[in-house]
Amino acid sequence: MAKKPQPGTIASNRKARHDYLVLDTVEAGVVLVGTEVKSLRLGRASLVDSFATIDDGEVWLRGLHIAEYAFGTWTNHTPRRVRKLLLHRREIDKLALRVHEGGLSLVPLSMYFADGRVKVELALVKGKKSWDKRASLATRDAEREIARAFSNHIKGRRR
Repeated sequence: MAKKPQPGTIASNRKARHDYLVLDTVEAGVVLVGTEVKSLRLGRASLVDSFATIDDGEVWLRGLHIAEYAFGTWTNHTPRRVRKLLLHRREIDKLALRVHEGGLSLVPLSMYFADGRVKVELALVKGKKSWDKRASLATRDAEREIARAFSNHIKGRRR
């Protein structure tokens, strides 16, 4: 059963939490053009293949797909253009240091509206190996079984 998105959530990258170990998260603003915002209000975005890079002291979001606005004219945007992320200088320096020295990556986890502005939850991640993925699936299944057994016990059911 699919999870319901939280109010204000535009898109989320659920596969990222499966493929990567999330070490740290930071909220960043996104520089957008008008038709991109209109398309985002319709919920037409995908974070599946997106990632962030740090070039010349600036953070750029690459691979983010925002569908063209259906009612746009010649002013419509390019769906997969590179978009600038807005962070404080100290945050950028800290992320750049950890990415370059630790072999880590920057991956967006979710995109949402906060006070009328589009924000991206950017995560500093480390790739998981296949056995890590299996272990996390096994722990999640075990936790689900425990919760189910506890719920049945509370309700007075027996199996």
